[in-house]
Amino acid sequence: MRHGKKVNHLGRTSAHRKALMSNMAASLILEKRITTTLAKAKELRKYVEPLITKSKDDSTHQRRTVFSYLQNKESVKILFDEISSKVATRPGGYTRIIKTGNRLGDNAETCMIELVDYNEIYTQEKGKAAAKKTRRSKKTATSEVSGSDADTSASESTEEKV
Repeated sequence: MRHGKKVNHLGRTSAHRKALMSNMAASLILEKRITTTLAKAKELRKYVEPLITKSKDDSTHQRRTVFSYLQNKESVKILFDEISSKVATRPGGYTRIIKTGNRLGDNAETCMIELVDYNEIYTQEKGKAAAKKTRRSKKTATSEVSGSDADTSASESTEEKV
């Protein structure tokens, strides 16, 4: 039984697991979305979300701490410059896991893990919802205007006939 064992070892040694998480976290920060297995994504979420929280405080100490986890200068720069400004008001939950089905070779559950604030699909749907709210008021306003235009054009045409 696995009572009280919180870490999924992913069938790897400790050093291999740390390198895997470091590389996947750097890729997620650089690419904003990666595809992997469900077990790796769940472990990656536990690994990368504290790093994003640390990036909210842009100090030399926090940069060095995050660099010790990521070992990638570009990803640290992007994390502190771009991502931290987008997630400044968010209290947590910086990543989203979307299941994509099973892999053909070994039937492993695959998924896509992404940074929440970088998904354009969900931000566009919010814009569409706002447009639907204003549509009804525009429709009634245009029907009133078109009705008054029809009345004036009808009265002008009768005056021309006389």
